[in-house]
Amino acid sequence: MNDAITTLYVRFLLPPMYEAALPQLLALLGEFTPQVEALPPDAALVDVRGARRYFGRSAVELAALIRVRALALYGVECAVGAGPGPMLARMAARGAAPGVTRSVPEGEDGVREFLAARPVGELPGIGRATARTLCEYGLDSLGKVGAAPLSTLQRLVGARAGRELSEKARGIDRTRVVPNAAARSLSAERPFPRDELDPFRHRRALLSGAEELGARMRGEDQVCRTLVLTVRYADRTGYSTITRSRTLAEPTAHSTALTTAAYRMYEALGLQRARVRAVSLRAEGIGPAERAAHQLSFDPADEKARRIEEVADRAREKFGPGAIVPGTLAA
Repeated sequence: MNDAITTLYVRFLLPPMYEAALPQLLALLGEFTPQVEALPPDAALVDVRGARRYFGRSAVELAALIRVRALALYGVECAVGAGPGPMLARMAARGAAPGVTRSVPEGEDGVREFLAARPVGELPGIGRATARTLCEYGLDSLGKVGAAPLSTLQRLVGARAGRELSEKARGIDRTRVVPNAAARSLSAERPFPRDELDPFRHRRALLSGAEELGARMRGEDQVCRTLVLTVRYADRTGYSTITRSRTLAEPTAHSTALTTAAYRMYEALGLQRARVRAVSLRAEGIGPAERAAHQLSFDPADEKARRIEEVADRAREKFGPGAIVPGTLAA
C-alpha cells in the first residue's frame, strides 16, 4: 500500500444544470470516510487515511470503488486525483480523464518529478498576475521556482507569499481536508422542454427556483449569503453556459429577497432574446438562521410578505409543497 497517498480530489462529471445531485454523491463518499470537504458545484476532497486501514485498500483502490458506485447508483462518471495532500490531489486531477484515477508518484523524488515541468500557473492559489511576474524572471516552471532562493521569491511576490510559493513548488502542502456540512449549498434547476425564448417564462422559472430554495432553507432553519445563477442557452456552437453570483445584502432565506437577486442577475445578462434551455439557482454560504441578524426595514410590504411566508410554510408542512404557490406559478 502506498502510505504517502492520503487524499483524493473527486470531480463528478455532472451533466450541465444538474448540480442538485452533489449532496447524494457526497453521501456516497461519506460511506467511506467522514473526512469529506464539499467543493460545489461538482467536486470534493476526501481524506482516506482512516478508510485505507478500515477497508484494507490503497487510496487508488478506494478511488476505483467510488467511481464504480457513483456510476452504478447515479449514472455519474468521475475523474479522480490522488496525492499526499489536497494540493497535489487537485493537481493530479487536472490531468485525469473520465473514469481514471491519476496518482502522484510515491516518495519525495516522485513528487519532485511530478511538479518539475509543470507551469507555475497550475499551482493552486497562483493568480495570473503572479504567474506573469514569475515568468518574466524566467521562473516559468515549478521546478525552477522550487530551486530558486527563498530571498528571490520574497522580493518578487512578498515575504509570506514567497515562503508559501517556495514550499508549494517543492510539494510541501500544509492544508488539510476540512469536513463541512452537506455541500454548504443548495441548488434548484429548472429545465425547459425546448429552447425557450419568452423572458416571462425565464422569470417564472427563476421565481419557482427561488421559492424552492427559500422554502428548503427555512425548513432547515438555514440562511445563505450568496446566490448563484446559471443559464444554459443555445448559440452558434450548440449550447453555452453562463454563471453569475451575487452576495446578498444580508444572509437570508426570504424568497422575495432571493427572487429579486435572481431577477437582477438575469436582467444584467441581457439574454432577453436568447433561446434558453435551462436555468439554475444555487444558494451558497449556508449557515444557521439563528446566527444571522435581520436588518429591520420598516417597510410594511416586506414585513407583510414575511408573515405571509410563515403562514405558507406552515401550510406546506401540513398539506404538501404544492399547497400554496405564488399566483404567477399557479397558472
